[in-house]
Amino acid sequence: MNKVSAPLVSSATASSAVALAALAVDLAAAGGVSSAPPEFRLLPWGRFKAADGSGRPTEVPAGWLLEQEDAARLCAAFNARSDARVIDFEHQTLNAQSNGQPAPAAGWIGKLEARADGLYAVGVEWTARAAAMIAAREYRYISPVFPYDKKTGRVLAVLFAALTNHAGLDGLTDLAALTALAQHFLPPEKESPAMKELLKALGLAETATEAEALAALAALKAAQSGELAALKATPPDPAQYVAIATLTALQGEKAALASELAALKAEQVKAAVDAVIADGLAAGKLTPATEPHARKLAGDLAALKGFIDAQPVVVKPGQTQTGGVAPAGKPAMLDAAQAALCAKLGLKPEDFLAAV
Repeated sequence: MNKVSAPLVSSATASSAVALAALAVDLAAAGGVSSAPPEFRLLPWGRFKAADGSGRPTEVPAGWLLEQEDAARLCAAFNARSDARVIDFEHQTLNAQSNGQPAPAAGWIGKLEARADGLYAVGVEWTARAAAMIAAREYRYISPVFPYDKKTGRVLAVLFAALTNHAGLDGLTDLAALTALAQHFLPPEKESPAMKELLKALGLAETATEAEALAALAALKAAQSGELAALKATPPDPAQYVAIATLTALQGEKAALASELAALKAEQVKAAVDAVIADGLAAGKLTPATEPHARKLAGDLAALKGFIDAQPVVVKPGQTQTGGVAPAGKPAMLDAAQAALCAKLGLKPEDFLAAV
């Protein structure tokens, strides 16, 4: 059986729930001391931790978790790619970004396969150089790199592997390289505004887990079901309701009363306006010519009264400006030309004299 040794490194961004880890697995148990094995176990089933006493993974004290129910998902994701996954030397794939050195392949993993004691790399093709180094015991361990959930320790995928002779490699402490690698191989975690709103509506924090959200939804559904059941169990009180026909009749009566009231108010307003207009005509402050303008103010009785009060007295009906007395300095009789003009216009002499 392959020996699972210490993890090489684990890292993640502060906002991510995913970290990377690498383990050292003894190749000798798989292919013997004199050959490069075409298949070997990468990860065991169940919980497993670092064997160097470091307690890693520190985020998950119980250890990493790989259950057989994860096998189909992990194998499908790995095997879906048409290209093989690389096995490099000393995890140079991780270090290439920081040290600028090439990352030659030591071999290629064809597929993953679930077996009784764990997850296996099968169809492994080694380069001649790597095969010779393994056969010469220059390299003894294979180190798979995998992301895992920092809350549960569950293995999420297998990315690639490396030949190594160390339980822990100093070169893997470059967190920036690991972060860049995770972004390259793992789908980015997208924060959903809709999910934030849902969590807020449920009274949960934005950091709530899916399980907590589902539990809150279940509780809400149970509460609503209980309220609905209570409503169904309570019969309606007839005293709180009226027949539709009665309601319709009452609505009709209300509309009729409102119409009658509006008509009555209109009549009262018209009567008040007529009285004010009549008073203005009688006082000589309105004339037949100015009455139409005054009625335009009928919508505001106070404005109408103010308009009439501000007008000068012109001529009261049935009176003349001089009271029938010829104004001083005016002729008492018409001359011949004036008499002819009055005759042609049909005017009375006294009216003409009153106007001049």
